[in-house]
Amino acid sequence: MSYLDNIRTFVRVYELGSMSAAGRDLRVSPAVTSARISQLEEYLGVRLFQRTTRNLTATEQGRAFYDGAVAVLDAVDVAEAKVMHLTDTPRGTLFVAAPLGLGRRLLAPQTPEFLATYPEINLRLRLSDRAVDLTSEGLDLAFFLGQPEDSNLRIRKIADCQRVLCAAPDYVARRGMPEDGTALLREDHDCLNLRYPGASEFQWLLQTSEGPRRFAVSGRYECDDGDVLTDWALAGEGVVLKPLFEVAEHLAAGRLVPVAEATPPVPVQLACLYTHRRHQDPKTRLFMEYMTARLASALRPDEAPSDRNMDDGSGTDQTKTPTV
Repeated sequence: MSYLDNIRTFVRVYELGSMSAAGRDLRVSPAVTSARISQLEEYLGVRLFQRTTRNLTATEQGRAFYDGAVAVLDAVDVAEAKVMHLTDTPRGTLFVAAPLGLGRRLLAPQTPEFLATYPEINLRLRLSDRAVDLTSEGLDLAFFLGQPEDSNLRIRKIADCQRVLCAAPDYVARRGMPEDGTALLREDHDCLNLRYPGASEFQWLLQTSEGPRRFAVSGRYECDDGDVLTDWALAGEGVVLKPLFEVAEHLAAGRLVPVAEATPPVPVQLACLYTHRRHQDPKTRLFMEYMTARLASALRPDEAPSDRNMDDGSGTDQTKTPTV
């Protein structure tokens, strides 16, 4: 297995552009990462990377080797998946990404039951409200809220997620109750925006009498952590747009109140992304099926998951990647 480990290490170094980053991803030390690359170079008799104190770049030989190395790992993954199907003992480590609020409130609480059912599966859950890249980050699945951008990945829709505009009662008492999205702009309300590095200009998509319309809201507060925005809203600092499941408890307790109800936010889809190759892995497929049913039920407590959400596992082939 050492040669295969060396190939896996090479692929992650190539994709991440860093020995230390690849080591963290593979959970080995930088020294082990470097040693594996050196062993592979010695075996092949070529330099795969040019190294300086600040930069690491693939050589011509390294670029040529990468495609073949990925094909080898893909073949091994497919072979392992076939064996696991026959033995009915899925095992290994799952790498899953999700937005912070979704991961903390819906995904993480459901995970122990899954791992108890499949004791030979380990989970690495990465929570972030930024956009993620399945390939470069070595992910098996990425759950997300929103409309994906273009890619060669597959998307499986889980449910439509209701959203709400809300603010603290003391904010409304101080600034007034905005009736709709136009009032948010006209009355210069403080809007709390979710934004991460590389995100496009922020707009809220609201439902008007003429149909969906984008409102270019603004405010003094921005953050790439949705829970921080909720905390600011609770502190009376402005209006926030949130998935209903994230703030339902605060709304029920009166800590937050709905605003601009004449133009509610357009629902956003909850879905997961995966590659066709990853879906052949039993542990990936099982986790997706398990979470699809439970997340759909959690977002629609009075409705069982519909057939369209519980597809045959093939997914819908689209050119999409996540915006979370």
